[in-house]
Amino acid sequence: MFKENINATGRILRFIIALFLFGLAYWYHSWILAAFGVFTLVEVYFSWCVFYQIMGWNSCPISHDDKKPKT
Repeated sequence: MFKENINATGRILRFIIALFLFGLAYWYHSWILAAFGVFTLVEVYFSWCVFYQIMGWNSCPISHDDKKPKT
């Protein structure tokens, strides 16, 4: 669906943050924190970050397919 722009380390870190947000949402009974947790899990699932896309960043390794000359 989207071009991946988050590497494995970023995905793991975001997953931990999502779990933390869900814990805080449960503790404080906050649907806003739960919504941020869901958004973070969606980023982990798709390996795509909207902020990275806007800024033009990419933490994924460069694939060799991109370096092939176009004919």
